[in-house]
Amino acid sequence: MTNSTEPKSTTVSPGPGARAGRREWTAFGVLMLPLLLVSMDVSVLYFAVPAISSDLEPTGTQQLWIFDIYGFVLAGLLMTMGSLGDRVGRRRLLLVGAAAFGAGSLLAAYANSAETLIAARAVLGVGGATLMPSTMALIRTMFRDPGQRAKAIGMWSGVMTGGVALGSVMSGLLLEYFWWGSVFLVNLPAMALLLVLGPVLLPESKNPDPGRFDLLGVPLSMAAVLPVVYGLKEIPSEGWHTEYVLSVTVGLFFAYLFVQRQRTTASPLISPALFRGRGFGPAVFLNLLSALAMMGSAYFTTQYLQSVLGKSSLEAALWGLLPTVLVGVAAPLAGALVQRGVRRAQVVAGGFVTAACGYGLLALVGTDSLWLVLAGAGVLAAGIVVVMSQMMDLGLSTAPVDKAGAASSLLETGAEFGGALGMAVLGSIGTAVYRHEMPGSAPGPARETLGGALAVARQLPARTGDALVTTAREAYAHGMQTAAIAGVVMLLGAAMVALRTLRGVTVRETVEEDCHV
Repeated sequence: MTNSTEPKSTTVSPGPGARAGRREWTAFGVLMLPLLLVSMDVSVLYFAVPAISSDLEPTGTQQLWIFDIYGFVLAGLLMTMGSLGDRVGRRRLLLVGAAAFGAGSLLAAYANSAETLIAARAVLGVGGATLMPSTMALIRTMFRDPGQRAKAIGMWSGVMTGGVALGSVMSGLLLEYFWWGSVFLVNLPAMALLLVLGPVLLPESKNPDPGRFDLLGVPLSMAAVLPVVYGLKEIPSEGWHTEYVLSVTVGLFFAYLFVQRQRTTASPLISPALFRGRGFGPAVFLNLLSALAMMGSAYFTTQYLQSVLGKSSLEAALWGLLPTVLVGVAAPLAGALVQRGVRRAQVVAGGFVTAACGYGLLALVGTDSLWLVLAGAGVLAAGIVVVMSQMMDLGLSTAPVDKAGAASSLLETGAEFGGALGMAVLGSIGTAVYRHEMPGSAPGPARETLGGALAVARQLPARTGDALVTTAREAYAHGMQTAAIAGVVMLLGAAMVALRTLRGVTVRETVEEDCHV
């Protein structure tokens, strides 16, 4: 809640509790375009790798960095950019980020070397890190009515979830007719539209008394986030090797230093006062768990469609769009239930139980269960989006308006951690079962991963290769079943945590005013 002694000034955004009008909803639509593109850029390179490899001839390490540096930079800078937006103005930072994202897209589209493409992807990560918390903070500013804000945040969550699935499909379609750089050029019209309409439609807002910027907190936050995300993302495919466990450990050490710094400095990057608002801490934690469940399932279903069912990459991406249909219904329904008096704790717990049912369906898959997998993924995604939309709404509503950027960045950073943790924990469970069930007589690569088994099978006589593929696919399905059961247990536990921690948590609108430039 805001302090009564906080400096006040006039504002062009809706007043406290006022309903947003056509102008705000039009501005919201403009905000959703860059958000969609930022989420799409996570998966937009899936089909472009062969063409990039042929054109730029990257080394194996360079190819990994072309993929990963976007996500690493994005995760590492979220807290910094959220706090910076509170200080310099969220609209101003959003427009700077749009310009950076557009410039990075143009550089990536016409990159003539692997090094240039890696640098361009890093610039895209910087731009994405400014766009994500700024859009959410501006939603907090523009929509003061609880019902409208919940609706807007539900749509925000749906766009984020759908964008990842849509990115790979758009990539495949563009590459049917254009060169690989076209997957980046599609970003330019949306960023240009934002740069033109943003200054006209979006209100400027910032913390009227932010204090000095915590320069030391920036490297500490990055040193905390990047090693943990890196280690957790590598563990599912490479195993619990010393270097990855050490990476996570180092990150956790710097996380401890970062927290201590925020507790003692006069002007912290992430104010500990955020956690004094009842509901903010549970919102961050439960949002993390929802991201864990979502990415944990995606780790299996994506490979299942391609490697178990034998779908091409584009076919798998198109089939993968079907589960997102339920997402468009889930978040608005959850918001409507809360507005009609259903307790938020019950809605969130119901979301977790629904997602657990999705994992329950995934626990029944065999080696030829296309519709069961799609149904399970759809039910799971619907339940998770219910949770995410409610936790984003609760986290932002609980936080003071002047710290909306920092609050949104912390929620999004938690989601990044959760996604990496989901792949590490559930991915490791599935991988352990797969390796246990593969016969010791199978070649080494075939015992490690399903992809390795398929590659080995292509080099063997037809009958021997077919037998190996059958065995590997059955082992993968069993690993997926076991990980899904673990997901069911985790999500049912999360539902109980939600009922306990959100009991009696309500959000009251207070008289709050922003300082606008």
